[in-house]
Amino acid sequence: MADDTAPRHDFGPLEKQALDHIWIHSARWLDLAERDGLRVLVRGEGSTLWDARGKAYLDGLAGLYLVNVGHGRREIGEAMAEQAAQLAYSSSASYTNLAAVKLADVLAGLTPGDLNRFFLCSGGSEAIESALKIAKQVQAMRGFPRRYKIIARRGGYHGATMGAMSITSSRNEKFFGPFMYGVSFVPSPNRYRNDFGIDGEAGDLACADAVEQEILAQGPDTVAAVVGEPVSTANNCHVPSPAYWQRVREICDKHGVLLILDEVINGFGRTGTMFATEQFGVVPDLMTMAKGLSSGYAPIAAVAVSERLYDEFKKQDVALAHLLTFGGQAVSCAAALKNIEILEREELPQRSARQGRYLLGKLEALRAHPTVGDVRGLGLMCAVELVTDKATKEPFGWGLAAAAHPFSRRVTELMEERGLLTRVFMAVHLSPPLVITTEEIDRMVAIVDESLTVAEKELGFS
Repeated sequence: MADDTAPRHDFGPLEKQALDHIWIHSARWLDLAERDGLRVLVRGEGSTLWDARGKAYLDGLAGLYLVNVGHGRREIGEAMAEQAAQLAYSSSASYTNLAAVKLADVLAGLTPGDLNRFFLCSGGSEAIESALKIAKQVQAMRGFPRRYKIIARRGGYHGATMGAMSITSSRNEKFFGPFMYGVSFVPSPNRYRNDFGIDGEAGDLACADAVEQEILAQGPDTVAAVVGEPVSTANNCHVPSPAYWQRVREICDKHGVLLILDEVINGFGRTGTMFATEQFGVVPDLMTMAKGLSSGYAPIAAVAVSERLYDEFKKQDVALAHLLTFGGQAVSCAAALKNIEILEREELPQRSARQGRYLLGKLEALRAHPTVGDVRGLGLMCAVELVTDKATKEPFGWGLAAAAHPFSRRVTELMEERGLLTRVFMAVHLSPPLVITTEEIDRMVAIVDESLTVAEKELGFS
């Protein structure tokens, strides 16, 4: 329902300006032009967004898995303005600033184990690029110059810059290949369609053993690192047993391979703890973070680095051969500091755990739909997997192709018409702001339920 206080704009000219000048990421221009106007969002409050026409939507994806503290937090904006008035920028090449120092100190109190050193940057892809470079340089400095290979997981996503895309299994070879040399992929935990046909934790451990098999196949003296998200949204939120990551950690240690865990989406309360690694009982050598670090109020990211790794740079008195202009940008650091303060003050990670359990419970009823194959998630990061046939588990296409299927597109349209913004690939993804209320969860699930019902009837699945 639209809020009468929401601002309204002359949408015709605004729409034309958007279509003429804005390049929407990962979208076909024709799709945007044929839609009922290119959506221009103008205001947000909590879990709700308003467009230029005054229509309200539930933000079912927290922007893009990141507005953890919710929209409209004036205190974050005020902290940014105060910092900008004092000092907006200092070079990350030669010195630092007070906000960056404070942020690194706060993060050191939150990250597990000895992840006490922080390389600050401005986005998740940059964080991954930085982590890869750190891992490779550390291996070379330790006397292993041939350790340059990276083992990633099928279905994982790590960003859209060249190195990050190289370790993403859905990378676009047609337009952007060849990619970074020395990357290979192994099966990822999937209890709905396990690659080895093994159920439960045993299937997860078979995927962990595949990591060791790949290390041995590549040659242990050539592998720099293994990288993966604790719970992968791109792979539709399959939640592995803690034994999986513990086994992968053991394998990496056994063969001298570094472990990089990508918490860009998982971090800052999304899965029900400050970092998902806490629930799996492992401490990686490097951990990337972004998105929820500032809840999207400013672009910022970081690589948390083990003191053991940083000691190599101190002992050998060597700099990291890497530099980013906006690393530790002061205004972004101020936004992150205030964001973390809100997360802790309002106990939003704990709230995510409680509301996530409630959301999963409500989603279970959707299994009655002929097109719903599985429901799963952790904290407020859930997925409703869609299939053409429950018996065969046949999806509506794989990866991005699933989003283009007429059924997926129709479900997306119906949800938007009813006031819910989210995305549908192989699954309906539901990762709302951590401040979402029980009533809003009920409304969100009701919209998904109704949209599936209508689409199934229209396209002959009912």
